[in-house]
Amino acid sequence: MATDITNDSDDHTDDPGRPPTADSATSAPSDQESSARGGMMRSSMVMAVGTMVSRVTGFFRTVVLAAALGTQLLGDAYNVANTIPFIINDLLIGGLMASVIVPFLVRRRKLDTDGGKATEDRLFTGAAVLLLVVTAAAILLARPLIQLYASDFLPAQAEVSVYLARFLLAQVFFVGMSGLISAMLNTRNKFGAPVWAPVLNNLVIIAVGVLFLLVGTGDSVETVTTADKILLGAGTSCGMLLQTVVLLGSLWRSGYRWRPRLDLRGSGLGEALRTAGWMFLYTLTTQLGFVITSQIATGANVASVESGADAGAGLTAYSYAYQLFQLPYAIIAVSLITVLLPQMSAFAVDERWDEVRAGFSRTLRVSALVLVPLSLAVSLYSTEVAVLLFAHGNTGDSDAANIGNVLMVMSLGLLPFTVFQLMLRVFYALGDTRTPAFLGVGNIAVHGALALAASWLLPSQLVVVGVAGGFMCSFLVGLLIGGSVLSRRLGGLDGRRIVGTLVRLYLATVPSVLVGWGVLELFRGWFGPGPAVNIGAPVVGCLLALPVFLLFARLLRVEELRSATDLVRSRLRRG
Repeated sequence: MATDITNDSDDHTDDPGRPPTADSATSAPSDQESSARGGMMRSSMVMAVGTMVSRVTGFFRTVVLAAALGTQLLGDAYNVANTIPFIINDLLIGGLMASVIVPFLVRRRKLDTDGGKATEDRLFTGAAVLLLVVTAAAILLARPLIQLYASDFLPAQAEVSVYLARFLLAQVFFVGMSGLISAMLNTRNKFGAPVWAPVLNNLVIIAVGVLFLLVGTGDSVETVTTADKILLGAGTSCGMLLQTVVLLGSLWRSGYRWRPRLDLRGSGLGEALRTAGWMFLYTLTTQLGFVITSQIATGANVASVESGADAGAGLTAYSYAYQLFQLPYAIIAVSLITVLLPQMSAFAVDERWDEVRAGFSRTLRVSALVLVPLSLAVSLYSTEVAVLLFAHGNTGDSDAANIGNVLMVMSLGLLPFTVFQLMLRVFYALGDTRTPAFLGVGNIAVHGALALAASWLLPSQLVVVGVAGGFMCSFLVGLLIGGSVLSRRLGGLDGRRIVGTLVRLYLATVPSVLVGWGVLELFRGWFGPGPAVNIGAPVVGCLLALPVFLLFARLLRVEELRSATDLVRSRLRRG
């Protein structure tokens, strides 16, 4: 969702900022070094597979929930209530883990005579107490919290959302503790459980959705029963409870034994948290952006119902489209960014700005090679894909088409979104968290202004599409401002080469988009609306458009395509 656009699954290593020395580059590795590299490769493989399975099950969870709850008033009631716990966690702990807590724990484990045990006990105890207090307060304040994000809910819809929230807000404690335990496991080089435990959470929620479809007696906010609401609220929270229990068991097996301690003075934790002020500001701006999105999207959905128009174009449609939109970024760009960040950090320490520029430019161009044609393909077939995936159970064809309309607009902003996230990592590599915070403020200003304009100017059914467009435009503005700042700091960003590659890539996609559009029109004319179009047009269109894109990219001398081709050929020969 829009609440989680910057939390990537970066690998945590003991010393990611240390470049190889001349000796290590020329001498043969010792048995111990070979064993360490083998362990790192195994950990990376476990994380890669676990992340992929987590993404797949998470996507299937979304499809099941869409079938069970639809995208209209009941879906919005559930999604608003289920998003708030994660927002609270982001504000309290989530945004601090990678930037403050993990480095702090690693440093304490190395420097403290007890291996950081006392610090971990203090942190674990303090977090547990804080999260318990915040969770209890959130449950008591369920009604005003729902009003904060959805003040335009109809009375019956608000009651359902508040009832669900009193169960779902229990997740504040479990989400926060899961994040802390995962960080403690990562500092022990235990990476498997943190990436696999969310799969169990997804499976539990999938089971809840299927059970609701089978035994639930209500599919609207007026007809949903108390038993249905308990199933949805308690069942969802049980998924996060199971995730936390599994992670706690893994931490126990790693040798950690918790001893409650509240003597925080002299622990160094306060100083560490003070350094995270700018990161907190950035997180706060992203959450404010979601408040704007939630208020306008839920209000538009209610307005559609009250006017007698088709509903379904609200927060739920926006959220499901956003999850689809993020998949290419998560699968393609995050892995490249994860590899790049430690390298850039090392180069920044040595003030090797030419290497930082080269790393940024290379990662952007390689990502664009895939994301440019993919974003246009997803935008072209967004409606067909959305209907194919979501038009089941209590989600009708028109509701799924609303998801597709939002996805179409979001997909056009996939590249600016990715470039902006990459720029943030460059700032972090430079040790700068202040500039990203100010960029976040700029983003929220653009997003908020355009979202409000959409709510005033567009019909209620299209407001959420306008909100999505404003969200994507905010990243375009952010990357232009961030790029100018980075260019001054680094003495340039290889801009001419980057722009040249992007222009060639977009020109190469023009013929392939025409081929894909032609296939879509032919399928619509031959078969009319239905599964044949929803499945056949995207598959056949992409199969025919891909070689056209590759041909024109080669004719236009896209350097990254040749590099990728040479890499594949070398791997095939080696295999």
